[in-house]
Amino acid sequence: MKIGVTGATGFIGTRIIAMARERDHEIIGLTRNPALEIPGCIETRKFSADEKVDVSGCDAIIHLAGENVFGLWTAEKKRRIRDSRILGTRQLADAILVSANPPRVLVSSSAIGFYGDTGEREADEDSPSGDGFLADVSRTWEAEAVRVSEKNVRVVLLRTSLVLGRNGGALRIMAPLFRAGLGGVLGSGQQWMSWIHLDDEAALALFAVENAAVSGPLNAVAPQPVRNADFTRVLARAVHRHAFFKVPAFVLKNTLGGFSHELLDSKRILPKRAIATGFTHQFPTLDTALVDIFPIANPKSKI
Repeated sequence: MKIGVTGATGFIGTRIIAMARERDHEIIGLTRNPALEIPGCIETRKFSADEKVDVSGCDAIIHLAGENVFGLWTAEKKRRIRDSRILGTRQLADAILVSANPPRVLVSSSAIGFYGDTGEREADEDSPSGDGFLADVSRTWEAEAVRVSEKNVRVVLLRTSLVLGRNGGALRIMAPLFRAGLGGVLGSGQQWMSWIHLDDEAALALFAVENAAVSGPLNAVAPQPVRNADFTRVLARAVHRHAFFKVPAFVLKNTLGGFSHELLDSKRILPKRAIATGFTHQFPTLDTALVDIFPIANPKSKI
């Protein structure tokens, strides 16, 4: 199968491409700089939120491109987050809608921010959208992708959580802090965190491409969310450090503004549809994920 991948040079995109090549798929990298030679790609094409996109010859598209949400949410940062997702997806959807031979499936990235703060409540793909900036962005983002169903294109909305892996993602920021002994519980530590290992994220995206029975929202999360205090303890143990610190909620709110909600809100999200359609997580628990990412880890207890 010939698969177009936007965000082809990113943390998730590069792993998807490598895994897709192992399955004998051909990859067209869609990126801001089409002059780049992207490992594993047979071709590169321009992808921009401001320009038309060439989707010709693609049997499937995995759409990952978007501004990183980590950082201080200034007005400009929020604009980039919103526009990169909504306008980029609009350009891609418009290209598919006018294509004489559209792809058979579009796997379009979204976020578990769709559900807002779930508190102690478990949420799955049948749960309603919540409140907040990312919930608003996710609803509009997904609506742009769903438009291509008019061309009988199967649409999968990959609602991604905190992705854990080597050399990128959240751990690129967190691991050095924890190794320096500066890791700690955020706020009360009782808020739920949903996460997924990078390999399971990539495998789920390809599972969605390859399985015609999969459509609609698909939560890219491990089956066992954890509380922030447990996440902190297990990560500290994985890098052989203690996490003595506790960062009060008001400090996060005062320093990070709106982004603090992404650290303090509860996200107790389950992969109901992935499991129901036959997907098996290689890393279902945080312990197994961190042992793989930090191989010298030797956790003494499970969560």
